[in-house]
Amino acid sequence: MILVTGATGLVGSHLLYELLSKGEKVKALKRQSSDTNRVLKTLGYYTGEPENLFSGIEWINGDVTDRESLDPAFLDVDKVYHAAGMISMDPADRAEMARINIEGTANIVNLCVEKKIRKLCHVSSVAAFGHRVPPVVVDENVSWKAGTHKLTYRVTKFNAEMEVWRGMAEGLEAVIVNPSIIIGPGDWRKGSPAMFDRVAKGLKFYTHGVTGYVDVRDVAKAMILLMESSEKEEHFILNSENLSFQELFEMIAIELNKPVPSIAATRFMTGLAWRLDYARKKLLGGTSLITREAVASAHKETLYSNEKVRKALGIDFIPIRESVMNTVRCYCESGAKKAEGGRRKAEGTRRKAQDARHKAEGKK
Repeated sequence: MILVTGATGLVGSHLLYELLSKGEKVKALKRQSSDTNRVLKTLGYYTGEPENLFSGIEWINGDVTDRESLDPAFLDVDKVYHAAGMISMDPADRAEMARINIEGTANIVNLCVEKKIRKLCHVSSVAAFGHRVPPVVVDENVSWKAGTHKLTYRVTKFNAEMEVWRGMAEGLEAVIVNPSIIIGPGDWRKGSPAMFDRVAKGLKFYTHGVTGYVDVRDVAKAMILLMESSEKEEHFILNSENLSFQELFEMIAIELNKPVPSIAATRFMTGLAWRLDYARKKLLGGTSLITREAVASAHKETLYSNEKVRKALGIDFIPIRESVMNTVRCYCESGAKKAEGGRRKAEGTRRKAQDARHKAEGKK
């Protein structure tokens, strides 16, 4: 039996698809408030009968930050994929992010050791390699560099990895994957899928920053291959290509048949933007729309190597243009289904009003 944490997220839902397609028995950990329809929607992007696969999931309510809630999830499990985590560049989220990413991972590792789990795959991030200064090509041999901020997303991912390495020292067999920015269909309101929604709605600006990208399908498949291999006590960068934000946004815009973002956002412009947003939040409240950390990332040029994982598994990564095409297809399908749902709801409302009118006329 396999346990997947973070099952309703971008990686978790695609991992479920790959595991279920192989006929694996799967438990999926979710919070009480999580929407499992996201998983059903993801399965629907790749199969005409998503309900059949979805029915094979054993859902377990639990929270990685609540140690006691996790015991039922580990019953009869021999492999664990830990994909639960929080991504945020909002300073207001730092405490919660540390709790989920670090304490949550510690809880999973402790239970894996205690329950003598056969193997763990932990989903980290290239952010765990810390702040880099161009033109370094980052591979698995680079040393950690924290940068100037004490508690950021990259710090929480690094410390989460330390919990996994601690588990390995205690006898746990484990591998760590470090994806770059993951491209694929998910919650269009946040994370990397939100880029597609922003371009679709008329994004005008881009930055000259460069980073790595990888298809979510490759992430899921690489995780499974590593768990089925003899690899252990290793971490692997998962990256298909290194592209500028300008190149990526152009690809997305062309596939969506939208105007290509044409205005280069300078450091001065983005610096002013995050300061104005910070002032807005202080005065009016709400969440941060643009943060200092996000702006800094948008201007960095960091390249990532995939040589280690390609040698270990003999895999070829999906080109990012194909990843963009697949994600745009899913985005358009999602929009069409939403529009159809709205049309049906409006038609149902119209019919109810018509029935009520006829009923009222009949009483006269």
